[in-house]
Amino acid sequence: MQKIQSVEEFKSGHFEKGNNYRYFVPAEVNRQWIWSDALLNTLLEKASVKLGELNSFARLVPNIDLFIQLHVTKEAVVSSRIEGTQTSMNEAWLSREEITPERRNDWQEVKNYTAALNEAIGQLNKIPVSSRLLKKAHKTLLTDVRGEHKLPGEFRTSQNWIGGASLMDAAFIPPAHHYLGQLMSDLENFLHNEEIQVPSLIRIGIAHYQFETIHPFLDGNGRIGRMLITLYLVSQHILEKPLLYLSMFFEKNKTLYYDNLTGVREKNDLRHWLVYFLLGVEETATKAVDTLSAIMKLKAQMENDIHTTLGRRSPSGLRLLTRLFENPVITVKGVEEVCGLSTKAANDLVAAFEANEWLRKTGEAPRYRTFVFEPYISLFN
Repeated sequence: MQKIQSVEEFKSGHFEKGNNYRYFVPAEVNRQWIWSDALLNTLLEKASVKLGELNSFARLVPNIDLFIQLHVTKEAVVSSRIEGTQTSMNEAWLSREEITPERRNDWQEVKNYTAALNEAIGQLNKIPVSSRLLKKAHKTLLTDVRGEHKLPGEFRTSQNWIGGASLMDAAFIPPAHHYLGQLMSDLENFLHNEEIQVPSLIRIGIAHYQFETIHPFLDGNGRIGRMLITLYLVSQHILEKPLLYLSMFFEKNKTLYYDNLTGVREKNDLRHWLVYFLLGVEETATKAVDTLSAIMKLKAQMENDIHTTLGRRSPSGLRLLTRLFENPVITVKGVEEVCGLSTKAANDLVAAFEANEWLRKTGEAPRYRTFVFEPYISLFN
C-alpha cells in the first residue's frame, strides 16, 4: 500500500552530523501526494491548458523541427548563464575559431549543454528518464570544460556543498554520498510509479526540488536538474516536442528561485515551491506560443518579401531562408554550398539580404565574414 503524503504537512528531511559540519538528508518522495489548497488546483489547470495550447500550436507550425534547435540553444545559453557562464545567443552559433580564446570555455559549456540535451531527447525511446540517462547527459555536459575532472557521468563519491568557500561556511550541504543510491532510486521510482495518482506537473515539480536537494553530481547539478524537467515532460507525452524550458523563468530572478528551494528544506514549504513552479510552467508555455506565432509570421513575411524583391534570385533566397531557420549563422562559403552559387553570386545574395536587414555581419575578419539572421535571433532575446 502506497504511503499518503499531504503537501501542506510535508516534512522535508533532517540534518545529520558530518566532520565539523551538518548535511541535510531529504525525505523520500515516492508517495501518493494529496493537498487541500484550491490554488494549486487552479494553477495546475492553467499550466496544463497552456501546455496543451503549446502542443496544438506546434502541430500547426510547418517544419517545427527547424525551429526547435534555436529553443534548445537558448535554453543552453540561459541555463549555463545561471551557473555563471557568459555566452550570448549570437556567439553560441559561431565556430570555435570565431570565439576569442578567453571566451571559448564558456562557449564550449553551452555547446556541451546543447549536445547533452539533444542526445538525451534522442535516447528517450530507448532509455527512460533515469539515473542512467542523466549520467550520460552529465558526461557530455562536462567533456573538455572546467568540470572535466569532477567525475563526468558518475555520481559523486565525496561531500559537496552549495555557496560559500568550503563546508565550514556553505549555504547548504546536500546529503552524504552514501545516501545517493537510496535517494536517487526513490526519485526514479517516483517518476515512474503508476500505482499513484499524481499529476505529471506536480510530479516533476517535486522531482526537480528533490534532485537539486540531493545534488548527486560534483558539478553540473543545476543544468541537469533543469534538463530533467523537459526530458520528463517529453517522455510522458505532455509535450510532443521539446519546446518548454524553465531556465529563463528561473534566471530572471535567481534569488527567488533559490529562496523557494531553500524554503522547502528549512520551512517544509513545499506548497510555495509548487505554486512558483506551476506559475513558471504557465508563463513559459505562454511565451513559447508567442514565439512560435512570431516565427510563423516572420517566415511568411520573408517568403513574400523574397518573392517581391529578389526577382530571379528568389529560388536561391528561399533556399537560404530555409537554411537560416535551421542555423541562423552563415558564411558566404556556406551560402555557396546551400544555394549552389558561385562566390560572386553568393556575395550578391548576401548583400541583398544585408540591404533588407535580414542578415547582419558579425566579427571583423574580412576573409571569413560571418552573418547572423538577426530578425530570427531577436525573437529569442
